[in-house]
Amino acid sequence: MATTSTRLMTFEEFERLPNPSDGVYELFHGEPITVSYPKNPHVQAQWQLRQLLQAAAGDSGRVYTEFPYRPLPEYECWGADVAYLPQVRWEMIENWFFGAPDLVIEVLSPSNTMATLRDKRKICLENGSLEFWVVDTNLHEVEVSTPDGRAIVYKSGQDIPLFFVENPEGGVLAVDAIFS
Repeated sequence: MATTSTRLMTFEEFERLPNPSDGVYELFHGEPITVSYPKNPHVQAQWQLRQLLQAAAGDSGRVYTEFPYRPLPEYECWGADVAYLPQVRWEMIENWFFGAPDLVIEVLSPSNTMATLRDKRKICLENGSLEFWVVDTNLHEVEVSTPDGRAIVYKSGQDIPLFFVENPEGGVLAVDAIFS
């Protein structure tokens, strides 16, 4: 009788794994998970967030889409839909970013389960993230979570305060701007 291995895949093994034809792999708790390529509303939200957040950040930091990071050292390698890093943290990266970006944004998609998002949020907020956002392109809402356990849902007509912007006049992001 054949048995199936239940051994966790290490990051070193994961790095050698070729991506599937229908997306990319992320290493999630020692298991390679297929993340399919995003559809247009997802991509538009990512692009809009990147543009708006980079304009707000200016030279103080960098905003990326599909940013690879390793929130925990051995069995995790994820890609943030959108991530912000202050310039000083960006300059410390050699091959991989270890820990979680200061801001991690996940845009809801069919490949996200609520359990996975809760798990990612917890790990990110415990390993360097100052905020973890979940963007819902259907409801036009953004849930912002912080390490102190707070979660606020911002809706159409509201502004999200940006923790990384010192200028009070440029320190918010209009929810409606994300979906325009």
